[in-house]
Amino acid sequence: MSEKTYFVRTFGCQMNEHDSERIAGLLEADGMRPADSVESADVVVLNTCCIRENADNKLYGHLGQLKALKARRPDMQIVVGGCLAQKDREGILERAPHVDVVFGTHNVGRAAELVAEQRAAGRSIVEILEETVADDHEAFPSALPARREVPYAAWVTIQIGCDNNCAFCIVPAVRGREISRPFDDVVDEVRTLAAEGVTEVTLLGQNVNSYGRDLTLARRRAGEDVRVRPLFADLLRAVGAVDGIRRVRFTSPHPKDLRPETIAAMAEVPEVCRHLHLPLQSGSDRVLAAMHRGYTAERYLERLAAARAAMPDLAVTTDIIVGFPGETDDDFERTLEVVAEAGYDSAYTFIFSPRPGTEAAERVDEFVPAEVCRERFERLRVVVERSALARHRARIGQVEEVLVEGPSRKDPSVTTGRTEHNKLVHFRTPERLRPGTYATVRVTDAAPHHLVGELVEVTAPARHRTRIPVAAV
Repeated sequence: MSEKTYFVRTFGCQMNEHDSERIAGLLEADGMRPADSVESADVVVLNTCCIRENADNKLYGHLGQLKALKARRPDMQIVVGGCLAQKDREGILERAPHVDVVFGTHNVGRAAELVAEQRAAGRSIVEILEETVADDHEAFPSALPARREVPYAAWVTIQIGCDNNCAFCIVPAVRGREISRPFDDVVDEVRTLAAEGVTEVTLLGQNVNSYGRDLTLARRRAGEDVRVRPLFADLLRAVGAVDGIRRVRFTSPHPKDLRPETIAAMAEVPEVCRHLHLPLQSGSDRVLAAMHRGYTAERYLERLAAARAAMPDLAVTTDIIVGFPGETDDDFERTLEVVAEAGYDSAYTFIFSPRPGTEAAERVDEFVPAEVCRERFERLRVVVERSALARHRARIGQVEEVLVEGPSRKDPSVTTGRTEHNKLVHFRTPERLRPGTYATVRVTDAAPHHLVGELVEVTAPARHRTRIPVAAV
């Protein structure tokens, strides 16, 4: 397959983006090379998400466009993987019979094999596994080869699946039960990444705060005298101690499992970034109970206060759903009050989208009218941006260290970097700085979604190797 090319398009979260890196790595290990565009690719992979309703629309819209392309190029293979594939299964072929391969979330490691098998068989293949085997190390995307788009930063999967039962969430149905990756495997991968020049890692899981609880439970069942507990705080300390790693991020934690030892690790390990993404979802206790979130607004704010007491300069972001079934005006007012009290640096806000197979999707009689949701969404946006701007303005005059990401998309003459607080900073430099470089920047201006600054000095050059493509003649 040395003459074949591939193109991977990702929908959804960081977990999906990391899966896509591994899919690309598998295809390249099978002798393929990346294509410049969908139009020129021999194999097109759509790695799907099913968190929100428009995810379905996006997928089938893209498949509609690919149908015409495949009519012109019959040998092109169309592959659909990820969460929506896990959910819809054979239904994808029913709606789009021109698709060649469908695989789910539990067999990402089979992507290249399935492409080869379909080409040999000449018929469509659907392979969906029901669950991941707990001791199958290959089930973790990080155990597979990868083609990272960013050489100085990397995602590391520490956990797959989720044991929570949030009423609005389809993830447990498509990602399966919660399985933690062995502790030493995670640390070993981070060491390997650091040796390759990676300086920032992001630990990925559906609920990172509960990482390792299943590992200690298994040891207890095997007869060891150990306490069943999460190991996330220990993992933060171990990863932060890896030589060459300057920044450690993680996503996503669950508020009900944010423990004092995790807060202590964040405060005491300098490599762990002072940024906490703590999904609120709603400020109404009644709605939180209906969502099965496992905490009240008061308990959420107590844990947030504990984190800020340990790290006064902590940046906090969140997720909020507007219009959950049955949400009243009073419920929404409670959300606005909690959001104002929390004073977030930013928030990902969503209007409720029913996902088939979830408890909330069945509460049709309690759906909030679309026009009410839109009005509430706008009011929430104003409150979030007000606190974000205030927090950003408070940074004017401070000197922040940034990790250079490259030229700004809007203005290539401006350099873009990111602080440990996950703030995007735009600044000018006398010469172009290589992505992966660390530099200090004095903040001179602020907006709700970014900062503006001026370069002070370069503190550490990029460590990763530059890949130079070589063509054989």
